[in-house]
Amino acid sequence: MAKGLYQHLRETWKRPDTSYNSPQWHRLIAWRKEGAVVRVERPLRPDRARALGYKAKQGFIVVRTSVRKGGRRKERPNKGRKPSKMGVSKITPRKSIQRIAEERAAKRYPNMEVLNSYSVGKDGMHHYYEVILVDRSHPAIRNDGDVNWICDENGRVFRGKTSAGKKSRGMRHRGKGAEKVRPSRRANK
Repeated sequence: MAKGLYQHLRETWKRPDTSYNSPQWHRLIAWRKEGAVVRVERPLRPDRARALGYKAKQGFIVVRTSVRKGGRRKERPNKGRKPSKMGVSKITPRKSIQRIAEERAAKRYPNMEVLNSYSVGKDGMHHYYEVILVDRSHPAIRNDGDVNWICDENGRVFRGKTSAGKKSRGMRHRGKGAEKVRPSRRANK
């Protein structure tokens, strides 16, 4: 059976070519020089964006965000304590880096609501994500029956309602016959 364009794109992005002088290599160099949250004209991975709800119409925008890799950077205390109790290394946030990227995009665009996000690359210092944002008050969104549910939402990224947020809250469905998903981690402390 013949493959479509989106199937080819999906397979290409499973193992992106990051070798010297590849298009992705050049992209990462350009992205490093840009800001942490940059609006882009169109998605780099249209297959993934469409699967997550993106439509090429008014009211939708795509933003590329970069988040620094690794755990939290904490300053070494200058008062005396043994090195193991300094609380400097192995301090990690409870949120995933993707969720942090979504929240930063939402703060930059307060009138928009985060729909979803997906990875577009990483280098030695940063993870890069494209975040799909929707304008709640745009008439084209309000009149679209597929997306107008988001008009009633407010701050869904900060409440862990995106796909990355649900994953970090332990709310992903585990399949048939699996244990219950509903009681959240916070409820079972």
